[in-house]
Amino acid sequence: MVDLRQLRYFVAVAEEAHFGRAAARLHMAQPPLSQAIRQLEAELGVELLHRTTRKVELSEAGRAYLDRARELLAGVDDAGDLARRVAAGAVGHLTIGCVGSATYSHLPSLSRALAVELPGVDFSFRGEMLVPAQVRALAAGQIDIALLRPPVADAELIVTRLRHDRLVVALPADDPLAAKSQTRVRDLADKSLIVHSAGRSSVMYDVVQRLLRDAGIAAKVRHEVGETSTLITLVAGGLGAAIVPEPVTALALDGVVYRRLVRPVTTVELALAHRADRSEPHLARAVDVIRDVIGVSGG
Repeated sequence: MVDLRQLRYFVAVAEEAHFGRAAARLHMAQPPLSQAIRQLEAELGVELLHRTTRKVELSEAGRAYLDRARELLAGVDDAGDLARRVAAGAVGHLTIGCVGSATYSHLPSLSRALAVELPGVDFSFRGEMLVPAQVRALAAGQIDIALLRPPVADAELIVTRLRHDRLVVALPADDPLAAKSQTRVRDLADKSLIVHSAGRSSVMYDVVQRLLRDAGIAAKVRHEVGETSTLITLVAGGLGAAIVPEPVTALALDGVVYRRLVRPVTTVELALAHRADRSEPHLARAVDVIRDVIGVSGG
């Protein structure tokens, strides 16, 4: 059988048109090179080279064989390069699912950093995902990494805490509370509220309900929505107030003001999750980039 060594030997002789120069290029002695080429011709059953005492020329069969030999060697080199890049985490495809607040605040800088650090990895993003949908998508392989709000009770996921985000109140610009620099939970006692949908098991829905309950306030929920962008749009329309993580302030709309929530000072976590059975190098490198960009921080 023809092996890669014979192909490389033949290409060197064909390109140098001289056994001595080819042997020097290959860092070997000339006799074993000549023997290897004759063995190749014997295995193929054709004469690849016309030899004289002064020069070596390709036969018609040799010219055809040279073109294909170069293609094969290039393919082998490309395959080796690809394998090394895969092992280094430099190529692949990843889909990242984000909760609404991460979509607006972190996705622009994150997508730029991933493009710079991992230019050979193809990234796609799914924004405005609630945590239950993210967990299901991770299990089904529809997304590879999730930026989500804990808690996440799934032993098959690795969850890495990234940061704590303070809570703020989104208010219609003409609301009297907008004139103040900060807001207390009990200031919302007579306000219509817009919240994330309870039916879709939103983490923020539970957070808001707990805050109101602890303040002794009966919630006046006017609208439940699935997407943070819709929630803020309804606030801008004057339909109510909303309690949201501070990164949502990156979503600036006319008619909305954000005021920091105090008494109590409350934070929610942002975490990264991926399946525990996933160990691809490009996923590990992407996780490192995300940790660097978003940063591990305290409240």
